[in-house]
Amino acid sequence: MKYVVLIFSNTDVPWTGSDEDLQSMRDLFAVREELAASGELVSSEGLSVPADGRIVQVRDGVQVVTDGPFGEAKEQVAGFFLIDCAGDERAEEIAGRVSAAVRDRVEVRGTTLTS
Repeated sequence: MKYVVLIFSNTDVPWTGSDEDLQSMRDLFAVREELAASGELVSSEGLSVPADGRIVQVRDGVQVVTDGPFGEAKEQVAGFFLIDCAGDERAEEIAGRVSAAVRDRVEVRGTTLTS
């Protein structure tokens, strides 16, 4: 089954390139390499900052694109892992490893469509 592990970050805690930041990236890349080697990694990417995002919606048959999102939340989605693994327990184990690597919370969700 496929799962997405959403990585959150706090917008009040910027990347500084500190030793801790660099170790976090090394830890995250190590998890990524292990998942690739096991065949469980489908995709993994970091995302640009929310200010670079755009909202796209269709209203009355017309596509409208606006800058955003400009939510009040301090926590934003910073990246993701798309994994294909045996089940919920393994997905939660992987999510825990990602959380430890990024030193922040993550969310894990099963996908609803299969390919």
